[in-house]
Amino acid sequence: MRRRDVATLLCGAAFAWPLAARAQQPAKVYRIGILTLGVGPSTPIAAAFRQGLREHGYVEGQNIALEYRFAEGRADRLPALAAELVRMNIDIIVTESTVAALAAKRATQTIPIVMAIVADVVGAGLVAGLARPGGNITGFSMVIEGVMGKRLQLLKDVAPKTSLVGVIWNPSNPSHERQLREIEAAARSLGLQLQPVEARNPADLDAAFIAVISARASAVLTFGDGMMLRERTRIVEFARSSRLPGLFADREFAEAGGLMVYGPNLASHFRRAAVYVDKILKGAKPGDLPIEQPTMFELVINLKTAKALGINFPPSILVLADEVIE
Repeated sequence: MRRRDVATLLCGAAFAWPLAARAQQPAKVYRIGILTLGVGPSTPIAAAFRQGLREHGYVEGQNIALEYRFAEGRADRLPALAAELVRMNIDIIVTESTVAALAAKRATQTIPIVMAIVADVVGAGLVAGLARPGGNITGFSMVIEGVMGKRLQLLKDVAPKTSLVGVIWNPSNPSHERQLREIEAAARSLGLQLQPVEARNPADLDAAFIAVISARASAVLTFGDGMMLRERTRIVEFARSSRLPGLFADREFAEAGGLMVYGPNLASHFRRAAVYVDKILKGAKPGDLPIEQPTMFELVINLKTAKALGINFPPSILVLADEVIE
């Protein structure tokens, strides 16, 4: 081989080698922390988030790793779990519930936080405003004026003999006090009485059930809450065994046997949170991404439970239902 040909071959090899090496380098694996109060990694809600990530090209084990930290309904565990995620130096924290978002915010001012489910983001002090949240936080707010009045009206339409409603609420949830004030105002306008009963953690629920029965409530209602979502089977069984019409905020309650649900679809919010994760990983600043609010609430009815309670849903309610479980 002529000297010039050898030189050309060597130059070509030297040029091609870096390209081949770069092509073989593994893609960056982003680490996403998921901090929740009541949503475990095996739930349909968590599955919806993973589905949303796949729709944007993120696959576990290839270019993304998910680190779950689940408080099992105990809000007091969240600060330590949030601090653990921060020490892992992950790329983004995704939170469920107001208390989880607050724990994440207190743990870091630099790692981006996407709030998948929070009731009142401004009232809880998480962001400065909806249009430009500022700082390292963005996501979704569940607060829509008039929802509590709608929920009580539905309960009254379905169970017209209802006079006193037991309201199980969580004082540890920063949004519940506001919701309680709103539902009290709605109850006055509808001529209903309320019996608010506190439950901060799963251990408080049995006492809350006794308080609802002792008050002679004729129906029971709960607010959206991570702890209660995790304990939905207990709450639904209490309502069923006590023969109380129940109205809940999350569709999972109806799937567990609750009479009726009116509220936003949590799985869709988690799936939508993947959009914000994608934007941030591509360079967007969380503080510049506006807080989104639900544009549609769903009504889910469990006819099997209605039959057991001797309740006949009016046709005007059935026609409004997004889903009827039979």
